[in-house]
Amino acid sequence: MKFVLYKDKSGEWRWRFKAANGNIICVSSEGYSSKQNAQHSIDSVKKGMADAPVVEE
Repeated sequence: MKFVLYKDKSGEWRWRFKAANGNIICVSSEGYSSKQNAQHSIDSVKKGMADAPVVEE
């Protein structure tokens, strides 16, 4: 599994989280003006994943 940073068509930084088989599991919900801000978003997701509950709605 890996996070992939990339620039979109409008020049903003975004990320995708891909499974080992290449399938996209989740994506950033917004574009970021800098690569550093996109990386910060990835770091926030990484920190929050371990403790995130599973809920049914």
